[in-house]
Amino acid sequence: MGLLDGKVAAITGGARGIGLAIAKRYVAEGARVVIADVNEEDGEAAAAAIGKDKCRFVQADVGELLDAKRIVAEATSAFTGDLDILVNNAGIVHTAEFVELKEADFDRVLRTNLKGAFLCGQAAAKQMIAQVKAGKGAGAIVNMSSINAVVAIPNQVPYCVSKGGVDQLTKVMSLALAPYGIRVNAIGPGSIMTDMLAGVAQDREAKRRLLSRTPLARIGSTDEIAAVAAFLASKDASYVTGQTIYVDGGRLGLNYTVPVKDEALG
Repeated sequence: MGLLDGKVAAITGGARGIGLAIAKRYVAEGARVVIADVNEEDGEAAAAAIGKDKCRFVQADVGELLDAKRIVAEATSAFTGDLDILVNNAGIVHTAEFVELKEADFDRVLRTNLKGAFLCGQAAAKQMIAQVKAGKGAGAIVNMSSINAVVAIPNQVPYCVSKGGVDQLTKVMSLALAPYGIRVNAIGPGSIMTDMLAGVAQDREAKRRLLSRTPLARIGSTDEIAAVAAFLASKDASYVTGQTIYVDGGRLGLNYTVPVKDEALG
């Protein structure tokens, strides 16, 4: 028996990285999943690798209302007719100093990271509410936040702002959907080994600076984020809603730096 036996989940940004790790973990826990991503090649490859009987892919731009609705429609038509879980994982970054940041780039990041979570969350919530009214079980929504909802990086303006918004969106959604028993939580990853972090991990001094702010003295894995996503979507988290779980190796609780051993740098 898996944590998510018989459940159907939609995962945005599921073609690579954290989203793909969550898709694999959900399937291992007994769920069937629909991966949504703008990258068709990677999305199709991910679905094929997991198995088309357990995973489908839909190309979608989460910042488009019709695409958000289409993700839900694909999830409900592909498997049982219901949607039990939504993971709002799609996200992008844009690096620029505050005074040089272009309006279009600010808008582009917030459109995917924050507006996309709103649109997909709203579409999924409408489906889940209908299921509750039909006498079926309540669903769960997991949003992807970041430690940068709390701390900030000066050249990651729209990313930090969007993730702060995701934390508040999570709280608002949880209150609005609580009367239906639908739970909404978020995960705030710290330094996780994804493509985005690969460059830092290969630079010894950059990695030293990163680990000096990480009490557990290592970079986290995508599987560790997926484990939390599985918990939050399961009955084990049945009394948890409106929370952001920061999976950061202790970083947010640290107000000084810690020594880094040379062997930790690889």
